[in-house]
Amino acid sequence: MKHLYCIGIGGIGVSALARKYLNDGWRVSGSDRAHSLVTEELEKLGAKVFFEQKAANITPDLDLIIYTIAIPENQAELVRARELGIKTMSYPEALGELSRDYFTVAVAGTHGKTTTTAMLAKICIAAGRDPTVIVGSFLTDGGSNFIPGKSDLLIVEACEYRRSFLNLEPKVLIITNIDNDHLDYYRDLGDIKSAFAEFAKRLPSDGTLITEREYSKIKTDFKLKVPGLHNVHNAQAALSAAAALGINYLTAIEALENFSGSWRRFEYKGKTDNGALVYDDYAHHPTEIRATLSGAKEIAKKKIFVVFQPHLYSRTKLLFNDFATSFTDADAVIVSPIYAARERADMDVSGGKLAEAIGFPKTCFLENFDKIATYLKQKTGPDDLIITMGAGDISELAGRLL
Repeated sequence: MKHLYCIGIGGIGVSALARKYLNDGWRVSGSDRAHSLVTEELEKLGAKVFFEQKAANITPDLDLIIYTIAIPENQAELVRARELGIKTMSYPEALGELSRDYFTVAVAGTHGKTTTTAMLAKICIAAGRDPTVIVGSFLTDGGSNFIPGKSDLLIVEACEYRRSFLNLEPKVLIITNIDNDHLDYYRDLGDIKSAFAEFAKRLPSDGTLITEREYSKIKTDFKLKVPGLHNVHNAQAALSAAAALGINYLTAIEALENFSGSWRRFEYKGKTDNGALVYDDYAHHPTEIRATLSGAKEIAKKKIFVVFQPHLYSRTKLLFNDFATSFTDADAVIVSPIYAARERADMDVSGGKLAEAIGFPKTCFLENFDKIATYLKQKTGPDDLIITMGAGDISELAGRLL
């Protein structure tokens, strides 16, 4: 039995590959900084997870190490692995190596790629194509970010951060849209466009490129369970890819109309004691916030309360003015402190400053989840809609509210 070790095993991408190797019969272990739903699910499957990332975790019996690109080159486990001569691959490199063994459909884009990947997976499974799927979220149907398939079809979410997707070898490529994001890495929108153009050039001469110009021609004669015009566009992109794969249109439509969403994509969590509906959403970019709130407005019966946790000092600072005007469809906005993730604090920007820019009395800043939970219990009532929003640990609040 071979042994895989994953540095950053709790990441949504690395954890999907960990699941694949477990499914293939490997022994899997790894490390992360904190317990999470992702690590809990991996432990249930038999993975050993360390929550202290130290060199001693790396032993000579390891056959392969896959690491998240979020760690620095001098990370203790990675340094030790290289000292021992163990094969190491970044997550994008490992995903790229996998894609070469399959007929790969890659779903890229600044927004919507997770949902579009999940929609296309649902269609291909319904059509009997038996795909292998790697997606940046847990699917509502199946509850996993990895689906093992027996065919040669791989459907994979392709991330643009640090040009990661350039490791992939797609035969069909969807680009949902291109927008300003990851500006801690990219210089500007032109630099982002150049990365997507370079990715498109990786298609073979008989490959298929699907952009909005193509998928917008798809009829919208379907009714989705998930709200919002952005999800209609995601569905059109998935249908366009299904057509490229030769899947029957009516089969694809039926699968789409039964699609119930994915983890942290306007995910319904339940009701509070006073009857308010709680949803959780991953939106962490102004465009995504506007799209999510537009969809929420379609189904809201009363007021919409948003709890927004800004993600990254750099993103909040660079897109500050856009964030400040993104919440017009909400009735109240509570801003929490910025989730730093991989960054050091930047005193030029804060959750409090963003709350001021969004505008009082519609908005307030609260220092922690306890204060936010108390505030919401006092301010919300039956059929009000609460959305916890952001790419950090804000989803913990959604559970606490219930």
